[in-house]
Amino acid sequence: MDKSAVVIPAGMEHYYEQFHFAPAVKDGDRLYCSGVIGIGPDGKPAADPETQFSHAFEQVQSVLTTAGASFADIVEMTTFHVGLQKNLTAFMKVKDRYMQAPYPSWTAIGITELAFPGGLVEIKVIARLKV
Repeated sequence: MDKSAVVIPAGMEHYYEQFHFAPAVKDGDRLYCSGVIGIGPDGKPAADPETQFSHAFEQVQSVLTTAGASFADIVEMTTFHVGLQKNLTAFMKVKDRYMQAPYPSWTAIGITELAFPGGLVEIKVIARLKV
């Protein structure tokens, strides 16, 4: 893979350097984004689910913008939820502030934990790039 295919938004350099993964990678007309967790400016997930979900979507937006894409370019979204049934309504409320019709495909998966203690969601997307 060519280093120029790697997408690293400002403020996410430590993921690449410390954890050895790219926030996203360009491949032809596709952008493959790593999952993001809704961590706040303090580096921790907020206790409030809606705030945490908003932070996650803001992180997704940062990756998309850096790659020259937007939420309208997403073709697939996979979300991993701790407490899926408990927090799905709140998640969908936040999601609908960012995602507009026509909607991409979406798979929501319930899990037991995420890499950050207190994390409730991880969002992974694939987007179409304008090449």
